[in-house]
Amino acid sequence: MKNVFYCLLLVLAFTACKKNRLGGKSSIKGKVAHHGKAISNATVYIKFDAQDFPGSDVSVYDKSFKADIGGYYEIPEIYKGEYYLYAVGEDPSIPPPYEVVGGVPTKVRSKEVVTLDIPVTEGD
Repeated sequence: MKNVFYCLLLVLAFTACKKNRLGGKSSIKGKVAHHGKAISNATVYIKFDAQDFPGSDVSVYDKSFKADIGGYYEIPEIYKGEYYLYAVGEDPSIPPPYEVVGGVPTKVRSKEVVTLDIPVTEGD
């Protein structure tokens, strides 16, 4: 009987506190912009449980989302927690290779809509 209780407690511990992943009742939305100019079709990458820049290797991020033609993105149905957002896009008004990048950390509370613009600059 004790073993069943401990197993139940363990399952409850893993399911009761859902943080840093998709499927929750919060969301993050905003605009990707370079010097105030919207970056159409930028890709926004999200890293769960992070406040520090994870790096420019997009394979280390947990999920990606596409901004629309106006540079607006939305990450719906997210749980409370800490996240790092990293955006990559193109600005044809700058010299080749036209790439602009940038990132910002954020914290999300339960059932919160976070509005967070992502400023991007020319890569190194």
